[in-house]
Amino acid sequence: MNLEKTPYLSCIDYTVSNKKFDLLYNAEYDMLETFPQPKVEDLYLYYQSLDYISHTDAKKSVVDKVYQIVKKYALNKKLKLINSFKTSEKKLLDIGCGTGDFLAICKNNGWNVVGVEPNENARNLTKSKINKKSDSSIFTDINELESEKFDVITLWHVLEHVPNLETYISKLKSLLKPNGVLVVAVPNFKSYDALHYKQYWAAFDVPRHLWHFSKTAIQKLFLKEQMDVVKTLPMKFDSFYVSLLSEKYKTSKSNFLKAFYVGLKSNLKAASSKEYSSLIYIIKNT
Repeated sequence: MNLEKTPYLSCIDYTVSNKKFDLLYNAEYDMLETFPQPKVEDLYLYYQSLDYISHTDAKKSVVDKVYQIVKKYALNKKLKLINSFKTSEKKLLDIGCGTGDFLAICKNNGWNVVGVEPNENARNLTKSKINKKSDSSIFTDINELESEKFDVITLWHVLEHVPNLETYISKLKSLLKPNGVLVVAVPNFKSYDALHYKQYWAAFDVPRHLWHFSKTAIQKLFLKEQMDVVKTLPMKFDSFYVSLLSEKYKTSKSNFLKAFYVGLKSNLKAASSKEYSSLIYIIKNT
């Protein structure tokens, strides 16, 4: 994406490095880009933290416990969503499968599951949960999948992490059956909680999040691969969890009541604007 970009915000990496990164606005796609982006071979360094909860099953802090409670509810909602799709073989690929909870619940409900997870510790947890000790169904990288085709491909808060974005989207298309469904969930930088917290908004999560999408951006990026957003769904719990983290970044305190208020206000405003904190995009071939 070698297009002209303008400064939008500067943010701090609160999880690992405490370094400052800029967010640049791309007007053509209506999206933000983290700058500078770490070299691909150095990206893993920014995930080396016990606070990076999607790579662990941590339940130590109050934030961890809130995350785990919400995750259980969300897993059933996700399962209900993919069960609503008409599929031929119920063959599912979950990219960025983390510690494997989504793959496990899908497998237990009749899905033939395959996962991709670059983090070794998370990958091992996934294997234990789906009773697969070998590497036969859990891969390190999307490029290890050559000839397989899937009925459903899911990326739950993953697309914002991938380098070489347009190449990656092309690869997703090649892995999807002609009548398959792609499910992409990403944060929305146009939500009320994002606009409220600005540089402290936890879902900017620089530099792990390389891209920051709007609804327009997702539509345009996938349309280039002859894929269309057929439905958009809200992730209403994200505004509360993200606000809780954002309050901690902004004030060094949890401020549960303030975080709840901002999260609730974000959802109430989104009821008319449809700009929820995070959005799920249902995408199909045109």
